[in-house]
Amino acid sequence: MLSSDAQLWAIIGRSLAVSGLATLLGFALGAALGAWLAVSRFTGRGAVIALLNALLALPSVVVGLLVYLLLSRSGPLGFLGWLFSFKAMVLAQSLLVLPIVAAWVRQALEDADRSHGEQIVAMGAEHGMRGLLLLLDERFVLLTIAIAAFGRAIAEVGAVMIVGGNIDGFTRVMTTAIALETSKGDLPLALGLGLVLMGIVLGLNALVALIKSWREQRELMAL
Repeated sequence: MLSSDAQLWAIIGRSLAVSGLATLLGFALGAALGAWLAVSRFTGRGAVIALLNALLALPSVVVGLLVYLLLSRSGPLGFLGWLFSFKAMVLAQSLLVLPIVAAWVRQALEDADRSHGEQIVAMGAEHGMRGLLLLLDERFVLLTIAIAAFGRAIAEVGAVMIVGGNIDGFTRVMTTAIALETSKGDLPLALGLGLVLMGIVLGLNALVALIKSWREQRELMAL
């Protein structure tokens, strides 16, 4: 790290790019799904929520396997030629964080809806507008969820290893590089990447705590 190793910083930059894009995509889709589930009532809603909650414990290697089957030559999306590419890793991590975002957003918006949903309905808001207003009202919670989703994405190894192939200079990210370099005995590079990854995770947790503290202060000032 102190010697500004080009390989190390290239891996760090690639990791941030993959996880950042995956978080944006997964958060957008997950937040929309969570908001819809929070304000909608339909037959089978309980089963959908139960399935969504079950997906929270879905192993990343299973997500990687599913994406691999989709993108392989014999798979339905094989014509895209995305396997062992940057796009495949973004897709895999997006699918990994999507149920996390959807489940947490649904719970947060349901709690908010019980608290002041009647006021929004009294304003004449339909389901779509109601969900959007709840999303805007809970923006600090959404920011916390987005940060947690990014932390989950950047720290996972199984899915990107399977669909990215851990190709040096193309699809190697921090977690896959740590696994590879440790097995090769190149501990300085593995340790450097491990320290950076730990720093990112600790920084994200500190940011979440800061946002929570800021929100509580704003609520106290509003009283």
